[in-house]
Amino acid sequence: MDHVFLQDVLAGLRLPQKALPPKYFYDQQGSAYFDQICQLDEYYPYRTELGLLPEVARELKHYFERASVSSLQLVEFGAGSLHKVKPVLEELSMVDEFVALDISGEHLKEASSDLAEAFPQLTIKVVQGDFTQPMQMELSSATPMGFFPGSTIGNFEPEEAVEFLCNAGTTLGEESYLLLGVDTKKDRAILEPAYNDSKGVTALFNKNILTRINRELDGNFDLDQFEHTAIYNQQLGRIEMHLRSLTKQEVSIAGERFQFAEGETIHTENSYKYHPEEFERLASRAGWSPESVWLAADGIFAIMLLRRSAAGR
Repeated sequence: MDHVFLQDVLAGLRLPQKALPPKYFYDQQGSAYFDQICQLDEYYPYRTELGLLPEVARELKHYFERASVSSLQLVEFGAGSLHKVKPVLEELSMVDEFVALDISGEHLKEASSDLAEAFPQLTIKVVQGDFTQPMQMELSSATPMGFFPGSTIGNFEPEEAVEFLCNAGTTLGEESYLLLGVDTKKDRAILEPAYNDSKGVTALFNKNILTRINRELDGNFDLDQFEHTAIYNQQLGRIEMHLRSLTKQEVSIAGERFQFAEGETIHTENSYKYHPEEFERLASRAGWSPESVWLAADGIFAIMLLRRSAAGR
């Protein structure tokens, strides 16, 4: 039994507003569900960012040539299926080494094998671990650039996002860069369907954390007695994902019992949205300064290049 997983789950369910850490969505099945989410019509962040990345990568190539950067060590945080790094690698020929960091080891190994076939000259390293923490990593002589695509940065509370950015700076070291995706604030008519898809894949993804608890922590959640829900909290600028109990019930995990009232929820994930200038201020608190910002059509998604500033060294 994974005792860290157990303690995180028990601590979260003891809270007045029951909660579970979203990083535990991502076992092999959860990662597969997320890959399916990325193909859904409603889920705009994936296709929007993927469509923007080739342009970003071409401009990055010119940026690094002007900066006399001849080689890059590219480090992807929460690497997952490695789909989004491909357009970056296709344009940035100065990437000598790619390091994939993710909590889901098996899923990552499969994806890395496919990437190696597509880029046979590239040195690829796979590191399994909690990428939200500072990690000891062998840095090459190349200039380090972190890659954190998608809207994963929005899953952190703002203060946690600052902490993650500080930790990323520690992992990457001085004179490093960070390329990351930031989902922007927009109308709830666009936001809410992206997290309440008509095919129910996001519901399966959300409930997968209960499946993991049942399998790995001796839990007895009845998945049919919980429903997925996601709403946009405009005041806080975030999508909130919950699992709502459909009845009064008791659940046991590793021998500890938890009572649920009908309608009571487990808060499983937030996805904060930021105006670009809001996120730039947040990043500056962690020692990163903005170098470039690319916006998709209608400003529905942003990709940012950050550089480790003097304050972060």
